[in-house]
Amino acid sequence: MTTTTATSVAPGTGASARPVQPPGPRRGLGVGEYTLADGFWGRRQQVNAAASIQHCHAWMERLGWIANFDSVARGTTADRAARGWQFADSEIYKLLEAIAWQLGHAPTPELEDLYDDLVTRVVAAQDDDGYLNTRFGHAGQRPRYGDLEEGHELYCTGHLLQAAVARVRTRGEDALVTAARRAADQVCAEFGPSGRAGLCGHPEIETALAELGRALDEPRYLEQAALFVERRGHGTLRPIPLLSSAYFQDDVPLREAHTWSGHAVRALYLAAGAVDVASERGDTELLDAVARQWDAVVARRTYLTGGMGSRHQDEGFGEDFELPADRAYCETCAGVGAVMVSWRLYLQTGDVKYADLVERVLFNVVAVSPRADGRAFFYSNPLHQRSAGSDVEADAENPRAEGGVRAPWFDVSCCPTNVARTLASWQSYAVAVEPGGVTLLQYAAGEVDVELEQGRLRLQVDTSYPDDSTVTVTVLETPPAAGALRVRVPRWSDTATLGRPGASPHPVEPGIAVALPTMGAGDTVTLTLPLTPRLTWPDPRIDAVRGTVAVEVGPLVHCLESLELPTDLALDDVQVDATAGPRSAVDGHGVEVRLLGPAHGGPSDSAHPMPYLPTPPPPVTDDAERADWVRLTPYHRWAERGPTAMRVFLPVRPTT
Repeated sequence: MTTTTATSVAPGTGASARPVQPPGPRRGLGVGEYTLADGFWGRRQQVNAAASIQHCHAWMERLGWIANFDSVARGTTADRAARGWQFADSEIYKLLEAIAWQLGHAPTPELEDLYDDLVTRVVAAQDDDGYLNTRFGHAGQRPRYGDLEEGHELYCTGHLLQAAVARVRTRGEDALVTAARRAADQVCAEFGPSGRAGLCGHPEIETALAELGRALDEPRYLEQAALFVERRGHGTLRPIPLLSSAYFQDDVPLREAHTWSGHAVRALYLAAGAVDVASERGDTELLDAVARQWDAVVARRTYLTGGMGSRHQDEGFGEDFELPADRAYCETCAGVGAVMVSWRLYLQTGDVKYADLVERVLFNVVAVSPRADGRAFFYSNPLHQRSAGSDVEADAENPRAEGGVRAPWFDVSCCPTNVARTLASWQSYAVAVEPGGVTLLQYAAGEVDVELEQGRLRLQVDTSYPDDSTVTVTVLETPPAAGALRVRVPRWSDTATLGRPGASPHPVEPGIAVALPTMGAGDTVTLTLPLTPRLTWPDPRIDAVRGTVAVEVGPLVHCLESLELPTDLALDDVQVDATAGPRSAVDGHGVEVRLLGPAHGGPSDSAHPMPYLPTPPPPVTDDAERADWVRLTPYHRWAERGPTAMRVFLPVRPTT
């Protein structure tokens, strides 16, 4: 196994306490190395810890998903039908992972008790040989690994292993970690070189085995991860009705694929596992393949929000430029997967484009899902909601809601627990410890306290970003020869400046900028990222939104909610004056665009019973102009004030 050049420390809240620990010259922070203050991400992490984690646990207890483990432990599976889908175990494991990360940097007695209770119940259900699943292999159930295409057994095991990684890296080995080790051993025995040549319909086990192998220094797990990656793409899995092998990423070997296709979350999890394998083996061919696929998908199959997956049928990628706003699926879990892949690619390459996408996805997909109180969630994230949602039950298990209103829980509730584990470990994606210093990649108020090879470095970050344009970093403590402080200048910011007290700010280009060539205690530097509202035009090859424009402010995509419109103007009839805006709101809060309308300007419906005309519609005339300026909403806050129609891409007046 290749050894990392990053500093190795014992489990705790330091350098080892992070989800991704590949070999290479750079690493992220441990969850205890960046204490978030109140701010955009600090508040969300607090709500996640105080509300979302308990909310997820309460629902899974209420619906009997956790009791499935009790049934296996008591040997009563023949008498009690298991609750939830066949992959419900994975939600308990993701919740355990979220709790483990949260306990790693902000422990509370309540979370400690919750963790202990869940682990006790999970471990009690483990079979003697290490197999652990509540839906297969017991009395009244299907045999083990009897449905690799749709059974999700290895997928569930993968999330168990990732929960164990969080625990061993924050507290050391305990009963959960021991159970995960035994489960991983069983997988290696069952699917290793001398076992069955199978793989899981839903990738996840690959990156989980790689990370547990790193955490426990067990090369067998890394080799098994590599074996699973190489097996995929050869038609091993049986196609299921209406879906081809591409749904499982089993149609083309990963090394040969030019882009990602099929189920978006599966593709992203597989790509993350492939980067893990490539980094361990020094496999540049495999790493280059994933980087090539990332480039193709981001350039042609990714929404403005960073969301991925345009098709509802298979929760999957469409063809190039198939990006309809109103049918966007953009599953929240796909956003988590995009962060996972992009962060791993950044750690291997140091290319800032990966950190840029992480920011876009975090603000405009991950932060969109949870309601402000942390007790309701979006599953999918469309960019156009044609009518206000009304089909969500406030105290019931909902189907996978496709927009309009955040739901308290879903029958498939992969997204709430995925958001919970991501927010609990947010710090680990914000800063990179690299040769010659540290690089701030994501901005949040708080204190960085990191152990470098030379000694302790402490930084104070003061900012209200993204609501304010300045990020001020003060060096509180530094060892000798700590190196440089670098900062990421987002690609959207072409007028950024860096300044120090007593000196005039100087402009910096998008990319990585050196803020302090050498760090010394007391040094202060301010990065200013002007938050001027800007128009963003879709590529003309995206048929569904041709003739429209979007508005962004800093890292935030904005949208127009119908509740902001004049009562005489429907969302479908909106047309905006792109020549006049956008502008900052007159009260200093938010951004506005100027309305024109109506957009259709054509004959009445009675004259043309179908929505097609024999001649071009007449242009909007000056007489039809409106004096209304309408406020936009940051996309991550849409529907917070109640059900509403919404659109990100706004029709503009034709130029001719």
